[in-house]
Amino acid sequence: MKKTFAALLGATALCLAAPVLAADIVVVAHGQANDPFWSVVKNGVEQAAKDTGVNVEYRSPETFDMVAMSQLIDAAVNQQPDGLVVSIPDADALGPSIQRAVAAGIPVISINSGSDVSKSLGALLHIGQDEKDAGMKAGAKLAEMGGKKGICVNQEVGNVSLDLRCAGFAEGFGGPVTVLPTGNDPTEIESKLRAALEADPEVDTVMALGASTAGEPSVAAVKALGRSDVKVASFDLSAGFLEAIIAGDAAFAIDQQQFLQGYLAVDFLALNAQYGLMPGGNVPSGPNLITADKAAQVVELSAKGIR
Repeated sequence: MKKTFAALLGATALCLAAPVLAADIVVVAHGQANDPFWSVVKNGVEQAAKDTGVNVEYRSPETFDMVAMSQLIDAAVNQQPDGLVVSIPDADALGPSIQRAVAAGIPVISINSGSDVSKSLGALLHIGQDEKDAGMKAGAKLAEMGGKKGICVNQEVGNVSLDLRCAGFAEGFGGPVTVLPTGNDPTEIESKLRAALEADPEVDTVMALGASTAGEPSVAAVKALGRSDVKVASFDLSAGFLEAIIAGDAAFAIDQQQFLQGYLAVDFLALNAQYGLMPGGNVPSGPNLITADKAAQVVELSAKGIR
């Protein structure tokens, strides 16, 4: 009898440690899971699925394509999941699909982009950072470090959130800022930035909007030109960019803790499906300024796909 009771206690402990919840959640993001930034989001999604026991699918268009993304949201709505997580880089293009989900009674949480429109589209809350505010803080910090003339490297033209980052940077920086539009190819970014710096030697500040896609190539461009006077900062983290901060080749990175965005969105929707629980407002996952004194602490976690 004692052995049987002990076995039952052990089984109960296992169930509590690994809850099984019959719920389906779909995540539709504008960033592909093979993108270093979005792979961290997906890692958070998968960890939350493991911890809660819900079934989760992560979907994204093959490229930055709002028509394709809206179709993915529509397909998710047709499945009638217990929760839907979306990023909102373009509210005009994605709004109707998100509103259809809300009208169908599907709980929606937005992550990463769309903090300014999330509530108006019917989402329960947004998990992320205020992009313009983050840009302003970065710009003010770079001006404080002596920056006078800047370039904002935008590697995803058409993403409203990145436009807000550049606008905030320009406002906080105070000096003249030029937006350099590029694609996601690091080689292209390095080449275009080198050309821009050669064309205007007065530029002393570079604000990149993604660490692995634009930040690392920006550091490479500045180093190739021998311009040690140019300060480079970036949104988001990568192991390579953090190493550049530690080495003194970059000023800082802005961490929005995207692992939390994926994890908390799934966790909240799982709790909602099981208990009807939901936080009462948005969750600011950033911004956090990562300078040289902090970079060494997070570089290992970044390499592991957590930071």
